Amino acid sequence: MQLVVARIGRAHGIKGEVTVEVRTDEPELRLAPGAVLATDPASAGPLTIETGRVHSGRLLLRFEGVRDRNAAEALRNTLLIADVDPDERPEEPDEYYDHQLMDLDVVLADGTPVGRITEISHLPSQDLFVVERPDGSEVMIPFVEEIVAGIDLDAQRAVITPPPGLIDDRAEIASARDAEDES
Repeated sequence: MQLVVARIGRAHGIKGEVTVEVRTDEPELRLAPGAVLATDPASAGPLTIETGRVHSGRLLLRFEGVRDRNAAEALRNTLLIADVDPDERPEEPDEYYDHQLMDLDVVLADGTPVGRITEISHLPSQDLFVVERPDGSEVMIPFVEEIVAGIDLDAQRAVITPPPGLIDDRAEIASARDAEDES
């Protein structure tokens, strides 16, 4: 199984280093020196990591054969892809790889079907499940402990406890103006 573990950003300096946007919770494992990574587009790789270091909070990598700024800049926006055993699981029990969550059935705590996870969107503040409902519409479910009550990979389902209005139109709207109108 192949997982996207990073996206190459801009060149850093003149000796072939690049910044990377890390897309793995295990950069020390996936982006270590000596790691050979496939690329998207495939024509850019495979790339072997020669060195890695953190500079001003950003991970910088240098790849074998990439020796100058022009070569580094040519790699910009390339996705780095690691081969991972499909049965491998993250070390933490409450962590999951995207491929483990894709196509899980989403149900309410009482078993009522909501839909199926078709995409995981990684945002700066949190991850979102994009869930396709039986009628073909989509709903986004924040992947946070308060809403996602449990993931059962064996049963292939995610149990959610959404607040009113997240997956239906029963939102309760409260504002100071409503209180004034009633007075």
